[in-house]
Amino acid sequence: MTAPRRRGRPGHDQDAVLNAAVRLFNEQGYDATSMFDIAESLGITKSSVYHHISGKEQLLQMAMDRALDGLFEAAEDVREADLPAIERLERLIRLSVLVLAERFEFVTVLLRVRGNTEVEQHALTRRREFDAVVTELVKQAQAEGDVRPDVDPATAARLLLGMVNSLTEWYKPRPGGAEAIADAVSNVAFEGLRM
Repeated sequence: MTAPRRRGRPGHDQDAVLNAAVRLFNEQGYDATSMFDIAESLGITKSSVYHHISGKEQLLQMAMDRALDGLFEAAEDVREADLPAIERLERLIRLSVLVLAERFEFVTVLLRVRGNTEVEQHALTRRREFDAVVTELVKQAQAEGDVRPDVDPATAARLLLGMVNSLTEWYKPRPGGAEAIADAVSNVAFEGLRM
């Protein structure tokens, strides 16, 4: 679905264009950011930006895919682990915090979409798929006797992910900070879920 990467002027490749766009989407909002704004922030012409991408919607899709791909990589890592479900769930939440910290601006863009376009609807569908992975882990942990039976799995999943996603509102990425935040989220969340 993503167009192939194109070469361009040194220092102004597709990643540079994407990073500039994401920064502006977060500062000004997607709708308020123009292709001219992106070009101007890079010190290049609008036609140079179009050398790298087909348009603003492609940049939005690339940004959301960067965030979601990180979450699904974490889910795959957890799926392959030979651990009780509660430990896989806790690991997935920890990894989600680390993905958020590593891909902070991309995750921030993702969390602001509302489904107004086909690209946004696709991203929301993928978010729901990730939510379902977390919900299933909660159900498995309940079946194994490690999560309280009075907790609705879908609600628990939403609360866990809401705790992670809320970091975009106040967390400032810094070296070494993500591990401490992941520990804090994990400790707060899982002391309330465990039997």
